[in-house]
Amino acid sequence: MRRRLALMLLGLLLGGPTLAADGASSKYRPLPGGRFESVLPADGKTAPAVLKPFRLRSEPVTNAEFLAFVKSHPQWRRDRVPGVFADGRYLSQWAAPDQLGPAALPRQPVTRVSWFAAQAYCESEQARLPTWYEWEYAAAADATRADARSDPAWRERVLSWYARPSNDALPPVGGKPDIHGVRDLNGLVWEWVEDFNAMMTSADSREQDGADKLKFCGAGAISMEQKENYATLMRVAMLSSLKATDTTANLGFRCARPE
Repeated sequence: MRRRLALMLLGLLLGGPTLAADGASSKYRPLPGGRFESVLPADGKTAPAVLKPFRLRSEPVTNAEFLAFVKSHPQWRRDRVPGVFADGRYLSQWAAPDQLGPAALPRQPVTRVSWFAAQAYCESEQARLPTWYEWEYAAAADATRADARSDPAWRERVLSWYARPSNDALPPVGGKPDIHGVRDLNGLVWEWVEDFNAMMTSADSREQDGADKLKFCGAGAISMEQKENYATLMRVAMLSSLKATDTTANLGFRCARPE
């Protein structure tokens, strides 16, 4: 019931003006989709995921872009957003509710944003958050291959990012593009996905809590594939531990659209 009420209120908050769709469209890159061997089998056993062609934002959303969104959708200012949509750390690194300041540079990826706020931003671009399968599929690429996960050097490169101190200032977006023309999927920030809390359980898992939730998570962990792909498994574990209102200093997002 609490989640249903939150979604109803979210619909009201989304009722603001949208950003210029033409300008946002140029930021999305086409990905072909197809059959994909995920760390989370589609049937919980061995079945591959099947993805339709889609478009993905080439870069994570920046502080400057999210500031423009907040100014045009003031209901998402940190001093106005209801607690049911974001925790008390929401955009707390900004100097003011409508000002970035020295701790939040314009080209850095925006962080400390809840799932609700990220979804609202994507709606303003006539888009949505990517599903886990879409994100995992895109993040499997490197500069020359659509799926580089079997390469130990690729896995080591992703893991080396996890080893960096998390209290360092985030670099700006704009890393080297992969074969799809998408940047910064690995090595900059963690990213929200649309189905973040239904990845290891069922689509109704957001209603589950307490000891039963731990049982579902344990069963989901056993069914994971590609145990050698530890970097991706860590991302699944982190996302599955979140609530939609949570914000962290290294969690951002990007948006997706159907082709």
